[in-house]
Amino acid sequence: MLKILKLIFRICIFPYAIVLLYFMFFGFGREAMSINIVRLQPLASSIQFVKNTLFIKDILINIIGNLVMFIPFGFLAWIFPKFYDFKKLILSFLFVLIILEALQYFTRLGVFDIDDIIFNSIGLSLGFYLMAFVEKYISTTKNYKILK
Repeated sequence: MLKILKLIFRICIFPYAIVLLYFMFFGFGREAMSINIVRLQPLASSIQFVKNTLFIKDILINIIGNLVMFIPFGFLAWIFPKFYDFKKLILSFLFVLIILEALQYFTRLGVFDIDDIIFNSIGLSLGFYLMAFVEKYISTTKNYKILK
């Protein structure tokens, strides 16, 4: 069963990443902004967004979406075994996220937002622990090095 899950993940993760990149830069009718925006105060923009948003659907798409959409990347150890080490996974992921946020800033197809990095990283972490749970209960593999 675990072999089948890993195969499905290997097949799906690359197209999933491409679609996610599309949404990060072009989705939801996104157009180039007239100015570059950087939001570095943690959670400030998210709190403001929640206060000023009338529809719960918009809050769920923005905040919960930033968590849930990155859960699959917590399973990257199934392709790259070095990522069974959570520290290596999170540091590599943060490096890529910072580059993506910077690209959004420089292309003006989004903003550099620390909240996105925080929520995306939480999603990755949830995915990593979900992967550990799946492996624990489906196989006897225990290769984890979690923040030593």
